[in-house]
Amino acid sequence: MNAQLKKEFLPYWIRLVIIFFLGWVAIYAGRSVLNPIMPHIQAEFGLTKGQLGLISSLFFLAYTALQVPAGILGDKIGRKKIMVPGFMLFAAFIASVSISPGFFVFVILWMMTGASQGAYYGPQYALSSEAIPKKWITLGSAVIGSGMSFGIALGYYLSSTMVDKFHTSWKMPFLAIAVPIFIVAMLMLFFIRENANPKDEKNSDANAAAKSEFRFLDLFKNRNLIMAYITIFCSIYGFFVIITWLPYYLQQERGMDIVRASSIASIVPWISVIGTLICSFVSDKLGRRKPVVLFMLPLSLLAIFGIVYSSSEAVLIAVLVLYGFIGKISLNPVLVALVADNAPKAALSTAFGLYNFFGMAASIFAPMVTGFIADNTGSLNAGFYFAAVITVIGIVAMLFVKEGPREQTA
Repeated sequence: MNAQLKKEFLPYWIRLVIIFFLGWVAIYAGRSVLNPIMPHIQAEFGLTKGQLGLISSLFFLAYTALQVPAGILGDKIGRKKIMVPGFMLFAAFIASVSISPGFFVFVILWMMTGASQGAYYGPQYALSSEAIPKKWITLGSAVIGSGMSFGIALGYYLSSTMVDKFHTSWKMPFLAIAVPIFIVAMLMLFFIRENANPKDEKNSDANAAAKSEFRFLDLFKNRNLIMAYITIFCSIYGFFVIITWLPYYLQQERGMDIVRASSIASIVPWISVIGTLICSFVSDKLGRRKPVVLFMLPLSLLAIFGIVYSSSEAVLIAVLVLYGFIGKISLNPVLVALVADNAPKAALSTAFGLYNFFGMAASIFAPMVTGFIADNTGSLNAGFYFAAVITVIGIVAMLFVKEGPREQTA
């Protein structure tokens, strides 16, 4: 086996990073096909902004509810055994959205799509954290996470182009995106291992012993983990206000057409590819996470205010470039590394599932609360202000993280 591994064209961990990158492309493309067509859904079903936001909130409610169970089951019975079936169900449910006969069935199938996505995060980051060499853990996680950026841009482009240029039904993008999702599920099935080094029996025995000693509540006794959970909640709240409502905001309040609005909104994910790699590289070089996060969050705060205050399209593009560079997608791999530094190794899947549970709880509230605020104020501006206030809480939480002069992650 060892001789065979040496002959492989690429090290296993690099192949794993590529496949998990494609996994996040598929996850976020599947989510983002909804956002540019929200005005079409609103018009067809006669929805208020609050009800329109509730569609996304229910999706993320189902997604978030699966985080901790999927993490715990991944640690107990195998991460791959949870992740791959979940991805296959993801392809099946999002395809079925395209044939939903009415609003109620549409929402139920959209929630099931969210629930099936919930099996991915904890098992995926547990597998990647074990396989990626420690000196590359943040950068490797950043490459994986950059798939989110490509996925958002792909989802925006696919749905806006199909509906505006090819005049399809607003339901058809859901069917189109199911095909690449299924292909990624097959790649995971055939090329991802349950153990990064299947011959390392000694390590497996040690992990089994550690699992028997681990208690779920132990994760809440670590201050750094708790602060990471609070920070990711605050970061994701602002992020989901932007990716859920920005295309709608640009169409309804800035007078852009659907393709132009989607193109402007896509600036955030595209720029975040660069920001993710640079910020993660700096974090690995410093061997610390706190200084990097405290650099990024205040700039996120500035960018969120800038979206509302931008008086021209050029200024709007500038603040979206800023947010893309230091926003949630770029921040996530740094916080993932903070969790990996502090979580028990035998409970990585559970720790990451819990991390994403708290983070994605924000995605439940952000679309619905922002829509509710817009209904009561007549504008989405106040929703962006509220997201800025939540970001301040994240900055305060990160001040309580304790790190030594240089964390030794290798």
